[in-house]
This record gives sequence, C-alpha cells and structure tokens, in this order.
Amino acid sequence: MDVIDLPKQVALRKAAWVKWYAKNKRSLMKMDREILQLHLEAEADTNCLACGNCCRSLGPMILPDDVDRMGKALRIKPSAVIERYLRTDEDGDRVFRSMPCPFLGDDNYCAIYENRPRACREYPHTDRKKFYQIFSLSVKNAETCPIVFKVLEKLTAGG
Repeated sequence: MDVIDLPKQVALRKAAWVKWYAKNKRSLMKMDREILQLHLEAEADTNCLACGNCCRSLGPMILPDDVDRMGKALRIKPSAVIERYLRTDEDGDRVFRSMPCPFLGDDNYCAIYENRPRACREYPHTDRKKFYQIFSLSVKNAETCPIVFKVLEKLTAGG
C-alpha cells in the first residue's frame, strides 16, 4: 500500500466506515480481542521502516517523562531537550519544534527508539482496549498509517 495514496483511499472509505460505526457501536464495545487480532495481522503485514509516515507527519505530544527519557538517551539535560527540540503549541502542549521528527533517520530508524515518547510507543492505537472510544481518531489516523487503514477495512468488511 502506497502511503501517498492513503488520504485519497480514506476519503473514499470514510463514509462507509462512519456508517458501519453508527450501526455497530454496541457490538464494537465488546470486540477488543478481535480488533487486537486485526491489529496483529496488519502489523505483521506492514513494514513500518519502509513507511515512516507517522514520524514524518504527526507531531506527538511530549510529556515530562518523555523529556526525561529523551534527555537520558541523548545524554543531555531535560532543559536542553526542551530548548533544542521542543516548542509549545497553540493548545499549550509540548511538541517537536519541527517535523519530520528530529530523531528520524534517512533509513526511517529512530535515533532514540528505546526512549521515544509515549505517544510514539502507543501509535497507531489499534491494539488498545476500548477501541470504540477512538474510532473517529482511527479514521483520521488511517490517512497516515497503513496498519490503521487495514484494521478499519477488515473490521468493516461485509457491512
């Protein structure tokens, strides 16, 4: 799947996904195990290092614990992490100063992978419990992540 085409593919599928959700929200509340299985299948079928789209386009919120971990990984003080790499956005959240992520290499490897921010570790969220609570976010994330797109496609197949 070509990540460049994801926004166009999502635009074509979004109405069907939203309609499916409206019709199936109650049953979706009890489908965490099935959705986790869809996530694992999509993840196994996707090479994140060949993609890296999330690291190029999504700016994660950086928590205080993230700053501390990044500082340790980079062997600099947390204040230096903030000064060099972060800014405060319009919502008052700390985010990377610029995108793509300053730690993303040309080979799509993360220079601080073991110490990456919590939002990065948890993305794309399709393996979390109570998936029904983030269905709308997942529709948006499908524009960026092939894993999310595949999960939504399989989840909603057959009406």
